[in-house]
Amino acid sequence: MNLTEILMQVLMAFIGSFGFSILFAAPQRLWGWCGFTGAFSWGIYLFIGRYLQMPVVGTFVATVLLTIVCRYLAVFLRATTTVFLVCGIFPLVPGASVYYMAYALVAGMDMTALERGLDCIKLALAIGVGIGFGYCLPAKMFGWRKIAEVWNEKS
Repeated sequence: MNLTEILMQVLMAFIGSFGFSILFAAPQRLWGWCGFTGAFSWGIYLFIGRYLQMPVVGTFVATVLLTIVCRYLAVFLRATTTVFLVCGIFPLVPGASVYYMAYALVAGMDMTALERGLDCIKLALAIGVGIGFGYCLPAKMFGWRKIAEVWNEKS
C-alpha cells in the first residue's frame, strides 16, 4: 500500500465520518471535528493493523487513542464525548466482516462463516475494551478539574 492509497483511505474515512455526523444529528459546528476523529482512528488502524499485520491490535489501539482524543475534544469544544466517539468509531466497525460471514452462511460455507464470525467478535471486543480503557483514565487529565471546582463551590 503506497502513500497515495493511505491518504485516500484516510480522506474517505473523514468523509464517511463527516457524513455520519450529519445523519447522527450532531451540531453543525462539530461536523468537521467528527470527520477528523474518523480520519484519525482509521489512520491509526492502518498504521498498526496493516503494517504490523495485526488488525485486532490495531483496532484496540486506535479505539483507545480515539477515546482519549474524543475526551479532549469534548472538553475543548464543550460537547459530549459521545458525539465524537460514535462518529470516530464508524470506520472501525467490522461491517464488511459481518457481511462476508452472512454470505458464507447463506452459501453453505460453514467453516468460512465461523472464521468470519470469530473475526467480528474479536474486533467488537477490541472496540469495547478500547473504549473502556480510554474511559478509565482520570477526568483530571482532560481538564475537568476546573469544572469540578465550580461544582464544589457553596452558594
